[in-house]
Amino acid sequence: MKPSSCCHNVLSQTALIVAALLITVSLQAQPAEDKGLVIARETDRRDAGFVDTAASATLRLLDKSGSESIRRFRMLTLEQQTDGDRTLAVFDTPADLAGTTVLTWSHALTPDDQWLYLPALKRIKRVASKNKAAAFIGSEFAFEDLSAWEVKKFTYRWLRDEVLEGRDCFVVENTPAYEESGYSRQVEWVDREIYQPRRIDYYNHEGALFKTLHFRGYKQYLGKHWRPTEQVMENHLTGKSTKIEWNDWRFKTGLGKVDFSPESIATR
Repeated sequence: MKPSSCCHNVLSQTALIVAALLITVSLQAQPAEDKGLVIARETDRRDAGFVDTAASATLRLLDKSGSESIRRFRMLTLEQQTDGDRTLAVFDTPADLAGTTVLTWSHALTPDDQWLYLPALKRIKRVASKNKAAAFIGSEFAFEDLSAWEVKKFTYRWLRDEVLEGRDCFVVENTPAYEESGYSRQVEWVDREIYQPRRIDYYNHEGALFKTLHFRGYKQYLGKHWRPTEQVMENHLTGKSTKIEWNDWRFKTGLGKVDFSPESIATR
């Protein structure tokens, strides 16, 4: 006999509580490096199984004077089991950017594969790994920021537990394990309840605080997957910022590898 929906919800909540207690126990008395890795692996485990996603986004570029330019794009993601996830960003506006597409095949330790389609030139250009730190379409996001997060891309060190904007968080230092990163390290606030980032501080190779990324307005999908409605990247060196407003998140839409091939990006 199947349990009632009420009983099922109680059982699900109980399972989440038990899992949280087990994780808490496993984190206690561990070295900071091991604790940081446990947090990263749990973050990855909780979001596994989304298969693929599609979302629409508005990109707002703000300069120091408050002037704003707006761009709109679609983001598609394909989950991979044996390699890094694949992402596709397709710009729809403004007119001079319409059709511009960025395809990324993420990898753990080897350089990501990344291609840029420029409709004005009608050509697909491969992005060199040394250019991953370059600004993406004039925004405060770098090309490497578009790459899907993979556990093995970083080494981890738990720093402390801290409350951020009313949320209990783990604070973890992430050091890139891959070459050509524009960052020497990141400091990330991971929400202890949903295991998603609330804030990431990025440091340049001179050790200075370079950028800060804020994640806001999380919503849950399919009873498991959390996605933000807003991300804001602040550049502390230039005073500029970029806001991404996410909407229309869809999961398991039927996307496949053919949709994420370099040959297909000119047709998006």
